[in-house]
Amino acid sequence: MLQVCLNGSRLSEHCASLPFTPAELAEAARAAVAAGAEDIHLHPKGPDGMDTLAPDIVAATIKAVRVSVPGIPVGITTGAWAVPDAERRADMVRSWTVLPDHASVNWHEDGADLVAGALCDKGIAIEAGIYSGTDAAARFRTSPFAERVLRVLAEIVDTDPCSAVSTADHLLQELGTDLPAPVLLHGEDGGAWTVLHLATRLGLATRIGLEDVLHTPDGAPATDNAALVRAARALWRAPH
Repeated sequence: MLQVCLNGSRLSEHCASLPFTPAELAEAARAAVAAGAEDIHLHPKGPDGMDTLAPDIVAATIKAVRVSVPGIPVGITTGAWAVPDAERRADMVRSWTVLPDHASVNWHEDGADLVAGALCDKGIAIEAGIYSGTDAAARFRTSPFAERVLRVLAEIVDTDPCSAVSTADHLLQELGTDLPAPVLLHGEDGGAWTVLHLATRLGLATRIGLEDVLHTPDGAPATDNAALVRAARALWRAPH
């Protein structure tokens, strides 16, 4: 499975083609799905361009994207950078009126179980974000929600292309082989394409998009999310 991550917490100065508004995200989702994406992850943005969990913006964003790509699962973030207080973050989730198909919870962040509980209460599937170089794997294994997640995101934050694969191997070993849900493995920036190669070799789900990387495998600036999805699909088809 190839997920597209449309924008992340980047700002407009990072990339001129980064989608922010519901209309921009809807068009980016349409093009990415046409290029081969099968699932969508995005960050709803407020008027200031910053990530938000505000129910009106979440609703407008999800509605617009669903119209653009009917039948494609749409997920959003619950990252603590949007709402640092965990109880407030959980309350925001409970206030949503239009629900995503899934939402990511970063298990290295304090209050992950509170947010996961709010998602379960709303019937929203959970992507468990497990960052490399943190204690997230250990926290997740002892969580009461570990058996209730849709998938485990093995998120490699090592951006060195020379070491990202070994970092990924280490995190996968930490997670073990008895996980209750499938793994989606991905990297970011300098490590994005090497980790995507590893995911394809291992037969794991992966993701690509402007949240994770701003360049194609040959180092050229990516024009948009669809260009990254096409490049990922080409790598899948190429001999390993």
